[in-house]
Amino acid sequence: MSDIVLSAGVRSNLLQLQQTSDLITSTQTKLATGRRVNSALDNPINYFTAQSLNVRANDLNALLDTMSTGINTIQAANNGITAITKLVQSAQSLASQAQQTGDTNVRATLASQFDSIRSQIDQLAGDAGINGVNLLGGNDLTITLNESATSSVTITAVNDTTGGDLTVNPSANGWATSADITAASTELTAALTKLRSQSQALSSNLQTVQIRQDFTKAMINTLNTGADNLTLADSNEEGANLLALQTRQQLSTTALSLASQADQNVLKLFS
Repeated sequence: MSDIVLSAGVRSNLLQLQQTSDLITSTQTKLATGRRVNSALDNPINYFTAQSLNVRANDLNALLDTMSTGINTIQAANNGITAITKLVQSAQSLASQAQQTGDTNVRATLASQFDSIRSQIDQLAGDAGINGVNLLGGNDLTITLNESATSSVTITAVNDTTGGDLTVNPSANGWATSADITAASTELTAALTKLRSQSQALSSNLQTVQIRQDFTKAMINTLNTGADNLTLADSNEEGANLLALQTRQQLSTTALSLASQADQNVLKLFS
């Protein structure tokens, strides 16, 4: 079958119509996706740069969950220290009451209550963890602060039990003598000093992690904004482009029709 021969005018208008149709398809894709760069073919530099920014933003976003869990763990430990402090203060109150009486039966009762508070301190220290990490039970906590794991903060754990760092011994001899009560009071005072120091250290670490969490959120927003600036389309501009292309398509169709009519007029000369 021989090739179909088109006149120069028809071929020129047909080519313009095909180009316009391709542009309309491209513009419609931009409007549908909201992006002017949808693949490396559209703009390789912008596409791969935006992809790199998005990958880093996703990596940092994953770290936010770890930071959030770490912050909760620190807060749980601090809540534990606050509660233990109150228990130690209650124990101090019992020792003070025992010092003010010479009745050995009353002292024995107060000593029994003191030992009960010791047990509560140990139980509370054991319940101050989250997800298996207890900063009051000897579990150190390491929080990664960047996507390459080259920056991190480690919170050193303590052992806030009466037999551990607090060193609060059971009541001796049912607090029968003033020396026994004085020894207990001395241990409780030392325990309070340790608890205050631990609380200050936790507060400092908590502030550090929260600052890095805020920085990471801001960095993620910056990275996402940078990626969007490289790839997002202006819907108003693309809408205007689509309207102009549709008008051009109509004009090209009319021009193609006129070119065909001209060829037909030439043909009539031979009929």
